[in-house]
Amino acid sequence: MAAFCRARHRWKGTSCLRTLTRNLTGKYDYDLVVIGGGSGGLACSKEAAQLGQKVAVLDYVEPSAQGTKWGLGGTCVNVGCIPKKLMHQAALLGTALKDAQKYGWQIPGPISHDWFTMAEAVQNHVRSLNWGHRVQLQDKKVKYLNMNGSLVDGHTVRGRTRAGKEMILTAKNIVIATGGRPKYPTNVPGGMEHGITSDDIFWLKESPGKTLVVGASYVALECAGFLTGVGLDTTVMARSIALRGFDQQMAGLVTDYMEAYGTKFAWKCVPKRVDKLPSGALEVTWTDTQTGNEQKDTYDSVLWAVGRAPESKALGLDKVGVKLNKETGKIAVGADESTSVPSIYAFGDIGEGRPELTPTAIKAGKLLARRLAGQSTGLMNYDSVPTTVFTPLEYGCVGLSEEEAESRHGKDAIEVYHAFYKPLEFTVAERDASQCYIKVVCERAGEQRILGMHFTGPNAGEVTQGFAMGFQCGATYSHLLETVGIHPTCAEELTKLNITKRSGLDATVTGC
Repeated sequence: MAAFCRARHRWKGTSCLRTLTRNLTGKYDYDLVVIGGGSGGLACSKEAAQLGQKVAVLDYVEPSAQGTKWGLGGTCVNVGCIPKKLMHQAALLGTALKDAQKYGWQIPGPISHDWFTMAEAVQNHVRSLNWGHRVQLQDKKVKYLNMNGSLVDGHTVRGRTRAGKEMILTAKNIVIATGGRPKYPTNVPGGMEHGITSDDIFWLKESPGKTLVVGASYVALECAGFLTGVGLDTTVMARSIALRGFDQQMAGLVTDYMEAYGTKFAWKCVPKRVDKLPSGALEVTWTDTQTGNEQKDTYDSVLWAVGRAPESKALGLDKVGVKLNKETGKIAVGADESTSVPSIYAFGDIGEGRPELTPTAIKAGKLLARRLAGQSTGLMNYDSVPTTVFTPLEYGCVGLSEEEAESRHGKDAIEVYHAFYKPLEFTVAERDASQCYIKVVCERAGEQRILGMHFTGPNAGEVTQGFAMGFQCGATYSHLLETVGIHPTCAEELTKLNITKRSGLDATVTGC
């Protein structure tokens, strides 16, 4: 056997010896090797190290199609939640400056926005987070390797640097937390060559200018929202519906507000090709699927937000027998994040059926680390996970959409309490509040357990986070009514809901 190893792997003989030793003695280099240095992978690795495990984490970022690259921390830190929220805040400040004049602030001259200043500040903050993650790994004695990781067998990982240098690591357990990356269209000539994605938008040094955002996912609408908010001519091109998977009444309110806010929408349209003109502008040709007509317009940037693909192809999963969902490319996982190979686990965006949300990956990673260290048997609860879409009018939700509640329980078995309200902040500023809306979906019988809660309005994330805890405690409609509101806030309107959709009565809140 040793001779066979030497013959096949002479160029990395020490690795072969280490693997052979592990096979014969049952000892490993590490208790845990994590492939993927995003929020979930880092949380898992640090938690395991704190519990006395010897841990290594491998992370390497393949540059985007446009050459954009970033540091440790994964999508959320570098090209997702963090820069998105900061650019959303930049857009909100632009609206606040307009409101300020109604409140007596004297603002001389026209208001303008400088993309470079914003982008540099956001990128510097992200780099500080990259550094912070590296320091935390060092402090917790987690071995960080800037390498691509792939599986050799159920206990062995091959790390490969950008320069091609390889390293073999063995571990009692292996965790895959590689997440996903944005998709490009495969049938649009010029789409990849001339387009960008959310992997690029936050790292642009210059303003993207007039932008076409293709897609109507939360990523698409969030990006279109802040681009509009900083003063850019922005169009969203949607093939079908907006915010698929979310409550569709709420999705309509979000896009209605965006249209009033200045974002343009090209509904039921499909891009056909992207051509770069001699001037440098991008000419986009698309088809209106309702009329069949072909149309064209020019843009400075085309941002594709047409979904995400799991980072599973280069992991060598098929070689070791890890089962995938062939349609999605995601790893089939059990309730305990186990895969079809006993010593290999997966969680986060790479896991089939898991929410593509940072907080769920972090919590799932920590719980997995505790189980693998023998410190706990607790499983991640993926039910009633709250989330917020950071569009110009924010949308927060937790639990079931109205459509999903009807599907599960039947239309006659649910009661929907709702209200249109006007945030106090909107009054003096004379802002339209037509889309500020609250909906609570309950079981109709018995204690009226709350099934879903939906809120559009300022600070939706903060509002939703507070009420989300009630879902873990079996909150009912009567619990909501018994809660004393904080006045004057938008959140208190949830505690005053008393009109049902079934009644047909006007749900507009009057008075203070």
